[in-house]
Amino acid sequence: MLDSRYKHIFLLPALLALVAIIIFPLIYTVRLSLSGWDVNFPELDYIGWDNYARAITDGRFWDSMGTLYLMVLFCIVFEYLLGFGLALLLWKDVRAGRFFRVLFIVPMCVTPVVMAVVWRTIFHETLGPLNDVLSWFGIPAVPWLSKSGPAFAAVVIIDVWQWTSFMFILLLAGLMSLPREPYEAAQIDGAGPIRTFVHVTFPLMAPITLGALIIRLIESSKLMETIYALTSGGPGSSTETTSYLLYIRGLREFQIGYTASLSIIYLAIMIIALTIFARSMSRLMIGRQGPVRV
Repeated sequence: MLDSRYKHIFLLPALLALVAIIIFPLIYTVRLSLSGWDVNFPELDYIGWDNYARAITDGRFWDSMGTLYLMVLFCIVFEYLLGFGLALLLWKDVRAGRFFRVLFIVPMCVTPVVMAVVWRTIFHETLGPLNDVLSWFGIPAVPWLSKSGPAFAAVVIIDVWQWTSFMFILLLAGLMSLPREPYEAAQIDGAGPIRTFVHVTFPLMAPITLGALIIRLIESSKLMETIYALTSGGPGSSTETTSYLLYIRGLREFQIGYTASLSIIYLAIMIIALTIFARSMSRLMIGRQGPVRV
């Protein structure tokens, strides 16, 4: 039998890959955030915490954070409700159920940039088919991409259209894995469909629901491609998320050091927010089973 110390030798390649892919870029980003590297001074000169002090007073950065969190809130709520509803409809054996399961997955397979270009045509104020359909019901043309409110709603609609299928897949898989014994007991007790859902299905689905919400929160917080191709953060900065602002600061204005500091602050806020969300939701939905570790 091999000595136990040899196990660490076999783990070494994976450890080196982890350091190269995750830890080294993170450390290098921290080093960049402490430098004044920009288009005029492309050097790693040490300037201390100046970038962080500037970030704290950067109103545009905090506005983008607010826009992001509001956008993520709307997206997650609608995606969860629609995904759970579709999963419940196709949970039992229904006619053409397999066909609809495949059909609902299609939006998730589309590239976000391509999808945004298609939706940009749909949302066109004069030539787009969406306003034509609204006109059939006497609704005037909506300036989807030229007004802040409709542009915000357009981004949410696209994200919900694409990623509801992801929520649907996770929740349907969870429903199909539920044990049958609680439902048999509920049937014997004479519980109807609503009571069965409230007292059996929803509590049993709580861990899967929490996992699905956390995954979507992480992915939605990186929303950038759709905004890049659809609104470019406009009109004004009404749809400018933090990821898009980092793209502007780093790859358009080449404020590399400052962008790195914004990234570190953004990462810290996301870790804290996700940790608080996971712990509070686990206590609310799962009860005494213990908090979910993020």
